[in-house]
Amino acid sequence: MSRTISRRLISTTSLMALIGSIALAIYWSRLGLFNNTTALQAYLGHSVLIGPIIFITIQIIQVVIPVIPGGISTAAGVLVFGPLWGFIYNYVGIAIGSIFNFLLARQFGKPFILHVINEKTYDKYIGTITEKKNFARFFALAIFLPVAPDDVLCLMAGLTEMSFKKFTWIIILCKPASIAAYSFALVYGGQFLMNLF
Repeated sequence: MSRTISRRLISTTSLMALIGSIALAIYWSRLGLFNNTTALQAYLGHSVLIGPIIFITIQIIQVVIPVIPGGISTAAGVLVFGPLWGFIYNYVGIAIGSIFNFLLARQFGKPFILHVINEKTYDKYIGTITEKKNFARFFALAIFLPVAPDDVLCLMAGLTEMSFKKFTWIIILCKPASIAAYSFALVYGGQFLMNLF
């Protein structure tokens, strides 16, 4: 298979996956799954296999197509599946979504990124790439910390010379800490505030 045909195949597949994800996100959004934990619990039910697969898919979509703040779905995962399995499903979904972001940005470049974020945000973070001598080290630290705009940085990383292998290892090794911290802060912090009132 020639390189041109393989590129067209990858582009077509990526586009179809993106269209399918948007359609699924719209459908789930109309069901209220993105902003209603009760609706999410009822939809997922108590299925051992289907529930986690649906939730992981939701997490992948919310990373690639930011229809909701990631913190809401992350907290929902812990509330629906419990601390351990909620963390695992969050981790798997967010990691896969982050890798998709990197690959889509690498394949389609700036035009794709500007469909996801506005130009002002793009200009802000493209400067980070050009100013940092060691972007990979900065990126790893940002992914490790729970306050960094991970989805934006994953997109921007796709424009750098960072290898796919290095990117993937950074996500695999650094992402768990921020997911755990974020989940803990949202769920238990929220419970603490509710108890105060």
